[in-house]
Amino acid sequence: MSRLYGASFLAFLSLGLPLGAVAAPLTVIDDTHERVQLAAPPERIVSLAPGTTEMLFLAGAGNHVIATVDFSDDPPAARAVPRIGDSNAIDLERLILLHPDVVVVWPGGNNPAQIAQIAALGFPLYRQQLDSLADLGPSLRRLGMLAGTRAGADAAAERLERQLADLRREFASRARVRVLLQVWDHPIYTIGGKQLLSDALRLCGAENIFDDLSVPGPAVTLEAVVARDPAAIVAAAPASSAREWLSDWRRFPHLRAVRADNLIVFEDLRLTRLGPSILPATRALCGVIEQARVRAQSLKLLN
Repeated sequence: MSRLYGASFLAFLSLGLPLGAVAAPLTVIDDTHERVQLAAPPERIVSLAPGTTEMLFLAGAGNHVIATVDFSDDPPAARAVPRIGDSNAIDLERLILLHPDVVVVWPGGNNPAQIAQIAALGFPLYRQQLDSLADLGPSLRRLGMLAGTRAGADAAAERLERQLADLRREFASRARVRVLLQVWDHPIYTIGGKQLLSDALRLCGAENIFDDLSVPGPAVTLEAVVARDPAAIVAAAPASSAREWLSDWRRFPHLRAVRADNLIVFEDLRLTRLGPSILPATRALCGVIEQARVRAQSLKLLN
């Protein structure tokens, strides 16, 4: 046996492939309609967002996720995956040492400059992005195609779509409540109309008061909020921070949200991680908005 043939034979054994077998190239289309070409289905996946990690696990690819970022703790099995940074910045040296087959990024939340750096290093990028709740199923199916777990991903996508349909039916006929969803305080950050959380509000029978803004996470002024006069203000943050943010609004007793005592702490952080668990979080959000609706209606503050 020649040295070259022997090396090839050992390489096939190490891959667990029969002699003569060659892994087929893979081409998939990601959530941003970009073509992703890989030499073979990926065995080593790095995920750079908590929601993306959750999606990969639900798609049946959790055992291929070799690294992720902080706050990737859903499902519980994801907590054992090594962290290499957070959604804003990762350790590029560690990424290089991991030598992933593909890096799954979040265009709406990861640092664009760092995404460009990863691409420049030659690692294939797959962009996973949700702009509406209806995107959950199709996005999950595409991840199943990427990871070679299509059957499991398709079944999970069908379950998500049934849950979403149930939610839509339950809250479809509710009176509209104008809401400020606050995600930071100084400056005040909220969500624009094209952000996934605006879709969650719409499902609950609520209207984002900044629905007309195209920026996903705009900073807004106190004056702009007061002028739009929401009937409820929902602070999506841990309780200690949210209560502090909401106390600031009591300086404006004429605001409908203050008059109705609709200053709401919402600390289910699954809502902001943009993974499949956004659906149970949305149900919880709909519950607190329903309570706000009843209070505002009793004072005739809805229009």
